[in-house]
Amino acid sequence: MERLTEEQVLEQLEKLQGWFLQDEKWIVKKYRFKEYLDGIDFVSQIAKISEDIQHHPLISIDYKLVTVKLSSWQAKGLTDLDFKLAADFDRVHE
Repeated sequence: MERLTEEQVLEQLEKLQGWFLQDEKWIVKKYRFKEYLDGIDFVSQIAKISEDIQHHPLISIDYKLVTVKLSSWQAKGLTDLDFKLAADFDRVHE
């Protein structure tokens, strides 16, 4: 998978709601939940999606706040796959 240019990354970011660029190689989003277990259920669902395509995010759970970070290790930066997953995660959250 080919790493996106800075311009391509910014273009892709504009299509997503609430995601931001961190350290020029991660896209990050914080999801808030009304109940703790709703966040746990969300993590379980996105973990399944990630496992299916063998592309795994960093996920942290802080009570009702779930933070997701995406990057492509092999490409040493962001790829189309990161943005596809971000959109998939947003659909799960809806």
